[in-house]
Order: sequence, then C-alpha cells, then structure tokens
Amino acid sequence: MSEITEIIDALEKKVQKLFAKIDDLELKNQALQQQLKVSVEEIQLHKSAKENVVKDFEALKMTNALLGSDEYKRDTKLKINALIREIDYCIAQLAD
Repeated sequence: MSEITEIIDALEKKVQKLFAKIDDLELKNQALQQQLKVSVEEIQLHKSAKENVVKDFEALKMTNALLGSDEYKRDTKLKINALIREIDYCIAQLAD
C-alpha cells in the first residue's frame, strides 16, 4: 500500500510542477503578446513617419522645380501635364 501512496505523491508533485510550468508559460505568453503589441504600434508609427517624410520630400522636389531647379523640371512638367489632363477630363464630364 505504501508503494501506491508513494506513486500517488510523486504523481501529485509532477502535476503540481506541470501546473506551475503552465502558469509560468502563460505569464511569458502574455508578456510576449504585450511586447508584440508594442512592436506593432511602433512599426505603425514608423510607417506613418516614413510616409510623411516621403510626402515632404515630394513637396520639396516640386518646390525646387518651381523655383527654377533644373534637377526636377521634368518631373514638374509631367505632374503639371497630368493635372491639366485631369482638369480637361473633369470639364468634359461637366459638359456632357
């Protein structure tokens, strides 16, 4: 009978260790999920900052071209032509 008691005690200790390990893993999982959430938010912030920088760069390119910089004249002419085509299309739509 004492053998069965020893086996049961050993089994209970192992089960307790497993529960403790499960609790520890759940805590680690929660911490990792929180860290992932923070990282995703940081990535979103960096993406929006990058988009803002790209927009600012495009605006600066356009400004340089309008101020007479030879470097971006072609891009500016293409943009102006695209805008003119778009305006012509809108006028045609209104005329119909």
